[in-house]
Amino acid sequence: MNGSIITEFVFLDFSCSRSAWFILLTLVLTCYITILLGNMLIMVTVWTEPKLFQCPMYLFLANLSLLDMTLGSVASPKLVTDLLNSGRTISFGGCMAQICSQHFFGGSEMFLLAVMAYDRYVAICHPLRYTTIMNRQHCFGLLIFCWIGGLIHGIFQVAVMALLPYCGANVLDNFYCDITQLIKLACSETYVDEILLIVSDGLLLVPSLLALLVSYAIILATICGRFGKDGSKALSTCSSHLTVVGLFFGPCIFVYLKPSSYSQVDKMASVFYMVVTPALNPLIYTLRNQEVKRAIGKLKNKCQCILVPQRE
Repeated sequence: MNGSIITEFVFLDFSCSRSAWFILLTLVLTCYITILLGNMLIMVTVWTEPKLFQCPMYLFLANLSLLDMTLGSVASPKLVTDLLNSGRTISFGGCMAQICSQHFFGGSEMFLLAVMAYDRYVAICHPLRYTTIMNRQHCFGLLIFCWIGGLIHGIFQVAVMALLPYCGANVLDNFYCDITQLIKLACSETYVDEILLIVSDGLLLVPSLLALLVSYAIILATICGRFGKDGSKALSTCSSHLTVVGLFFGPCIFVYLKPSSYSQVDKMASVFYMVVTPALNPLIYTLRNQEVKRAIGKLKNKCQCILVPQRE
């Protein structure tokens, strides 16, 4: 349909020793297991605890865990398989599916992080109106906006890439289908397509980042002015979210603002963005958030009561 002669792409291997290869395999496998189990634990905890499920912050947290689990599954299983096997190829359709999934889930998470910052802004700056503003209907509307916005972004990205003709080299120096490298393999002029992709990324990144920066600037100013020395207690409610935001946007900006020269450092940054960050998020929330820790303890006690029969 797109005039493509290439039917598959080849991923270049990590240039590392046998010991480093084993460490990388162990890291990726451990992170992926953590992604599945950790994020599933948070989702089940929020959904089974009525007090948390009724709170907008934890409703957003459950959706963040779902997005982390899906985003972490875009490249991790394929990377583990490629590290274990000698073959490191992906079909043209599989490559397009990776692009669509990555930008769908990644875009939705970017929107969701901005929504979570807005939620903290309302909770700290307008506490008396919080329950009125962040009602269930409004929260579900924001979640629908995040998912639909990410879906539109993912479809647009893959539509641009799938319509390009690929008839020359088919080697990608990465472990997943990276747009910044894939577009260089097209055997036609790609100037317009690159502009379209930049505009699409800008429409996603700039509003989300601005919303985050403005929200937390106002939050910090409010805490310093209203709470004074006790501001650290109010700020602690945002610390987990700020940590997750830094881990998500940091590697993302490093990977996509430095497309010209690709090296092992850039490849490891991609591993951190696609594999490590989704595994760290559930650890951050379960270790730093007291409400989540108490809810997990209650869930553990419920499971023990079900699995271990009580003695008469």
